[in-house]
Amino acid sequence: MAKKSKKNQQQGAGAGGTPATVALTAAGVAYTVHSYEHDPAHPSYGEEAAEAMGVSPDRVFKTLVADVDGSLTVAVVPVAGQLDLKSLASAVGGKRAAMADPALAERTTGYVRGGISPLGQRKRLRTVLDDSARAHATICVSAGRRGLEVELSPEDLAELTEAVLAPIGRA
Repeated sequence: MAKKSKKNQQQGAGAGGTPATVALTAAGVAYTVHSYEHDPAHPSYGEEAAEAMGVSPDRVFKTLVADVDGSLTVAVVPVAGQLDLKSLASAVGGKRAAMADPALAERTTGYVRGGISPLGQRKRLRTVLDDSARAHATICVSAGRRGLEVELSPEDLAELTEAVLAPIGRA
């Protein structure tokens, strides 16, 4: 059975809003919310989102939290690929990077795994957006809940998160 994706324009401050959509609304940024029925048995949150929305996986970006030299850092990369930890460390002037403890990532961002958004985090973390995002007019990232994505321009995402754009993803 195909999953349905609902699109809502700028639904941030209303019912169902998340800190991410509230932040987008407050910033006056154009965005679209896509919601779909999350399947807990699906092996990949990002691939599930791309399939449910009917969007190419290279336009759907996952939000990962890594530890770079003792400092938590957000990496936003296409779900079709993987995060290159060495490239992430280099992008922020660090030496070593490793994936952060999931419980620490959840506590720090205020979001649950599979629903971590680069926007509206409890504690603002430095952010690196894979430069492949520039190839698209819009990209999708988590809106702060499993089954909820937000589509916006990569330029707006980079500006709102003060992200560095760098080649941190790999196929």
